[in-house]
Amino acid sequence: MAYVYILECIDGSYYTGSTRDLDQRVWEHTIGLGARYTARRQPVKLVYAEEYDRIDDAFAREKQLQGWSREKKRALIEGHDARLPGLSQARARARGPV
Repeated sequence: MAYVYILECIDGSYYTGSTRDLDQRVWEHTIGLGARYTARRQPVKLVYAEEYDRIDDAFAREKQLQGWSREKKRALIEGHDARLPGLSQARARARGPV
């Protein structure tokens, strides 16, 4: 199994990652060994995870989520799936024409 996960840091920011061992990876973040970003924003807590059969699928999802706005990540975490498409469109409109 493989996982993509979102941690909430003490400053309210989100960290998104992927791993083959979710419990181990969250523990590493919790003790400050997971990533420089989370090591400086302790404590952290797991707020969201998805399971995949393949690590490359989890990694691809990680990269997708990393591009999302904070508001869109929050909607995902809170289970407001119906809001996700609208949040994508709102972000695209805010950027304006390319």
